[in-house]
Amino acid sequence: MSYFEKVKNTEIKKDAVIMGIESSCDETAVAIVKNGREILADEIISSATEHARFGGVVPEIASRNHTVAILTATENALKSAGLTLNDIDAFAVTEGAGLLGALLVGVSFAKAVAYSTDKPLVPVSHIRGHIAAAYLADKTLKPPFVTILASGGHTAIIAVEDYYKLTVLGGTIDDAVGEAFDKVARVLGLNYPGGPNVERLAKTGQNTVKLPKMLAHYDGGEYDFSYSGLKTAVINYVHTEQQKGNEVNKADVADSFQHSAIDVLVEKAVMAMKKTGYTTLAVSGGVGANGYLRDLLKETCEKRGYKLVLPEKRYCTDNGAMIAAEGYLQYLKGNFADLTLNAKAVVPLK
Repeated sequence: MSYFEKVKNTEIKKDAVIMGIESSCDETAVAIVKNGREILADEIISSATEHARFGGVVPEIASRNHTVAILTATENALKSAGLTLNDIDAFAVTEGAGLLGALLVGVSFAKAVAYSTDKPLVPVSHIRGHIAAAYLADKTLKPPFVTILASGGHTAIIAVEDYYKLTVLGGTIDDAVGEAFDKVARVLGLNYPGGPNVERLAKTGQNTVKLPKMLAHYDGGEYDFSYSGLKTAVINYVHTEQQKGNEVNKADVADSFQHSAIDVLVEKAVMAMKKTGYTTLAVSGGVGANGYLRDLLKETCEKRGYKLVLPEKRYCTDNGAMIAAEGYLQYLKGNFADLTLNAKAVVPLK
């Protein structure tokens, strides 16, 4: 009997314990979550400091570090939870999107432990994982709600209609907001990762640099975003001032960029709340850790009477717990993979 024949009719447990494995970029993350809500263990081994020397993630370095770290992260998670591999009901793994070589490390490892224990292998979209982080932040949360997806690879406003149905109301037509933060950080001479360093610098600056309002004359969807022009405007401003021999107030540039990049996220989320009639707003993705965004969301939701679900900063960035949380939902549906599961550099935003 093949592995898949053994696991395809697995009895579904409501109190299932899921191991989530995440290796899409520069964090090797393994977590163990019960019921899709209760975190039993959460381990992250990051290689960000090694990539900082190069100003961004180097795929080959990321892949090698995942190979070295994944067993340690798994052993630490099991020890922290007081469990063994045989106590795990299913292994959820990020199949995409992300760096292909990095993803392959996690997928290959997950296939190995699933096969060796005769437990289900559950493929998870990294995007859905970020959205599922809201269920870890609020254990009583149920759809429907609107989520702001803001990360290095994606920017979108999404209506979460139920646990499985997502409707993308609008998204970026070019750069993602996290990508823009990294590129602006580079022109300001800040180290990788750009987001936290731009935020830190912005705290000492003022919103005084005039930057364009994105998509002012765009005929597309009203919930769409564009960060390419904003990023270019910052680069042009800095270079122009330097060519004139003027000293650039980098803190003011950072603060002005941060306002332009984030204000529109909240504005369009409010538009989506009005359109859907939903009363709960969540945030997902690495940019969700940005302090200005979090404060603005709190202020906006309090003013408008919306419930705000804001994951801890640790669960906005890449982590295994969010993969386990989404993996639990897929497990309940019996969405199991066989050993032909492969990594995908791109997955649909749905």
